[in-house]
Amino acid sequence: MGLILIGGSNLAMMELIEVLKKELAVIILGATPIFELRGAIPLGVTLGFSPLQSTILGIIGNMLPVPFLLLLLRPVFKFLRKYDFFDRKIEWLEDRTLRRSRKMKKYTILGLYLLVAIPLPTTGAYTGCLAASLFNLRFKFAFPTIVAGVITAGIIMYTLSTVGLWMFI
Repeated sequence: MGLILIGGSNLAMMELIEVLKKELAVIILGATPIFELRGAIPLGVTLGFSPLQSTILGIIGNMLPVPFLLLLLRPVFKFLRKYDFFDRKIEWLEDRTLRRSRKMKKYTILGLYLLVAIPLPTTGAYTGCLAASLFNLRFKFAFPTIVAGVITAGIIMYTLSTVGLWMFI
């Protein structure tokens, strides 16, 4: 049984669904590890959104997993460490994160902010959540710091996307 809409409403509804699918694609890519904002913003621009729209969607997506990661990483890791296979993987991940965040330990909140804010490979919200968990930062300090870092990374990627568009106009 189909939806019957009067006049051009059916066409408008189809266009709205197409836009929402594109927005959802940008948000989902922003929420994935590795890609985060570095992938979401260029995808949004490629799909026809403005750099500002792409940045906002990417930031929303990048922030979605953060509270869950901050609250669940430690308990999940503790549980998985009971199994040799996972223990080795977790040990590797922790060592890698600690190597990349040595200076963060010295500067704690500022270090966490910089770890998240600089949009380079292996930095970002996921690495920031892992580092915050490893350094036992409380949620009330880690979450706003990661939010500020994601917004800063978004501004940097927005600037790069805008400059990139100007180069091709």
